[in-house]
Amino acid sequence: MKVESRVYPKLRLAVVACVLFFPWQVGADDRPNVILIMADDVSWECFGCYGGEDYETPNINRLAAQGIRFEHCYSTPICTPSRVKIMTGKYGFRNYTHFGYLHPDERTFGHMMQDAGYQTAIAGKWQLNGLYNSLPGNQDSTRPMNAGFHESLLWQVTRGKGGDGGERFWDPPLEHNGSFITKDENAGKYGPDLLTDFVCDFVQRNRDKPFFVYYPMVLVHDPFVPTPDTVGDQAITHALNKAPKGAKARKANFVAMVQYMDKLIGRIADKVDSLGLGEETIILFTADNGTNTSIRSRWNGTEIQGGKAGMKDNGTHVPLVARWKGHTPKGSVLSDLVDFTDFYATLSDVAGRQMSADDPIDGRSFFPQLNGQPGNLREWVLCHYQCYWKKNPGQYARTAQYKLYRDGRYYQIPVDLDESNDLGSAISGEAANVRKELEHLLNQCPPVPPGALDKNTKVRPTYPKTPNLFAQ
Repeated sequence: MKVESRVYPKLRLAVVACVLFFPWQVGADDRPNVILIMADDVSWECFGCYGGEDYETPNINRLAAQGIRFEHCYSTPICTPSRVKIMTGKYGFRNYTHFGYLHPDERTFGHMMQDAGYQTAIAGKWQLNGLYNSLPGNQDSTRPMNAGFHESLLWQVTRGKGGDGGERFWDPPLEHNGSFITKDENAGKYGPDLLTDFVCDFVQRNRDKPFFVYYPMVLVHDPFVPTPDTVGDQAITHALNKAPKGAKARKANFVAMVQYMDKLIGRIADKVDSLGLGEETIILFTADNGTNTSIRSRWNGTEIQGGKAGMKDNGTHVPLVARWKGHTPKGSVLSDLVDFTDFYATLSDVAGRQMSADDPIDGRSFFPQLNGQPGNLREWVLCHYQCYWKKNPGQYARTAQYKLYRDGRYYQIPVDLDESNDLGSAISGEAANVRKELEHLLNQCPPVPPGALDKNTKVRPTYPKTPNLFAQ
């Protein structure tokens, strides 16, 4: 396997001058399609290509072998902040106010790709209408389409789990282009299969047009229940969505769910290839946050506990695999930093457009790397985390090596995943230089509202006019 390692001895926060010609840009006639797949609650320790030992993930491994595996992609610790961040290309201090909510006035990468002439679709988990806080318009079934998607098949748009709603796996209640499909109508069916069928059908129907698919999967979030490959002769009713008792049985179901997720990703990749679109389609695979904390996994000879909702590496460090046949260097492993704000800027480059005043300023495109180019690399990533859902907030900035929290804790992560050895400030050399630069960066950021706040929180400040952090 080819390994490309890029080391930057000193963090620099200077503005990189723009040039008028980018060799990786594409024209309107040869713009690639994009399928962005984001798994739910599963991270790097669960994938073979990243060193995971408890799971068989041949299809994700195959995509990595055919393309690029990024070693340093970072989300936020929990779903909604990550989803709002990746869709809008903005840090949470600019626009995040409620768990389970994307403000309908926000411009998303769906809007951007739609405006660029792409056919757009979204499938999987929505959970962004504001149901959890009974926000205005939470019963508007057209929100996904109004967020920039021509077509949709989604769970939790206008229904929660109560009433005529229910779980996402067996007998799932879904909404298709704004029309509600009940549990009874989907009786005996498995939600992830339906959603993947929708994605494959959309690709089939739009194979002669540029298309963008965003697939925030419902797998592998709890409850940990059987998949079609492990259900056996159990009666398939909505009651099958209840997780079994006992940690061993739940872990077995979790393993099966990871492996079934991998199987579905293989189906999508095979569909693309069978249509002869492998050289015309970028497939991106990532995840929204760390694995559920009840799950322990063997990784590179050690045990990793899931870190969902926490600020450590096991909560915010996520996989990113990219395959674009004929473009991505096969089997490449990059240490380049990728922030969830970068996906919007990357898609803008994919579409062959120039960023405008209406676009976010927090991301940096990694599209050049998909073409084997060095790109305009970022030297830090930032996590601003207050989800207003009874979780401990925090803020950090980091490089691949060093991580500085807003409260002053400082760690060398590759040798201290548990963050048990605070380097403090009595340091010298590279560690001291990086700390100084990260302190400067954090000082430019608005503070995180303190405390484990919840849906009853009254004051939810945002700072949309915070200057471009790359220029600070």
